[in-house]
Amino acid sequence: MGTKIKEVMTTRPRAVEPQTPVHEAAQLMESEDVGSLPVVQDGARLVGVVTDRDIAIRLVARGLDPDATPVADIASRELLTLTPDDDLDDALALMARAQVRRVPIVVRDDELVGVVSQADIARSDAKEKHVGEVVEAISQPPRGPRVTGEDDVISRRSESRSHRDEQEPPATRT
Repeated sequence: MGTKIKEVMTTRPRAVEPQTPVHEAAQLMESEDVGSLPVVQDGARLVGVVTDRDIAIRLVARGLDPDATPVADIASRELLTLTPDDDLDDALALMARAQVRRVPIVVRDDELVGVVSQADIARSDAKEKHVGEVVEAISQPPRGPRVTGEDDVISRRSESRSHRDEQEPPATRT
């Protein structure tokens, strides 16, 4: 029988409520040294997860006010979850397939009871080679077309510079 998630997960993780201002959630992330926080309603029912990436992409990039924006406006709502009694191998496979570093652990009616992360797994007695393969799989760049992104901006800047250089006569020394 394999290792169960309940043997390695972080229990009673810090969480925020949907109406919590993003600024407050970011401060909590800093003080807890975490990259994500579960979003719970009615005390423990998991309704989302807010990550440092959500803050960067869904708040900062859109120019929203972190003091006036609740985490509910930027949190991810399509969640992958597991239960404490699932095998650690299931968590590893899910994390690798979905390329996520943390998975909320829930019981009946989506009640949050923990989080399993890469760090939890790395600290566990799981086989080192297997964990290394999963960490590598989680960290792979996404597949498929890149519709928009930083590379597109850099590419446009380079094209703009090349076009400008073609139009300007070369400098001559006198």
